[in-house]
Amino acid sequence: MPVKEVTVKWLESQRYVGVDGTGHGIVISSSGSDGGIGVRPTDLLLLSLGSCTAYDIVNILSKKRQKLTSLEVRVTGKQREEMPWDFVEFHVRYTLQGENLSEKAVREAVELSAQKYCSISATLKCNAEIKYEYEIKE
Repeated sequence: MPVKEVTVKWLESQRYVGVDGTGHGIVISSSGSDGGIGVRPTDLLLLSLGSCTAYDIVNILSKKRQKLTSLEVRVTGKQREEMPWDFVEFHVRYTLQGENLSEKAVREAVELSAQKYCSISATLKCNAEIKYEYEIKE
């Protein structure tokens, strides 16, 4: 079974640096005055979902010989009011552009990412609903 490992190192106040297994880093902080220079941990979760599924979409469309020229993935997360650390719903919206993109190919790519390939989606959907939609722009 593969094992992934990252390191989070406290810098000062509420500022941290996270380093992945290949040495790439990201600054993580709170949004208050004692942080404020990095990405909040809850936003990292949304970024993880968005980037994981974007990676899948690009790969799947490439294999389907679709000429993708632009992809934007917008992820929103709805949190419980009484427990704001608990996400209950995610909404993933793809905006794609390309040369004669097939609506069928895009739909299939979104479905494959959501149901089969994105490990972040697979993990999150155990506790929260994830909704997907896409728009193809000419």
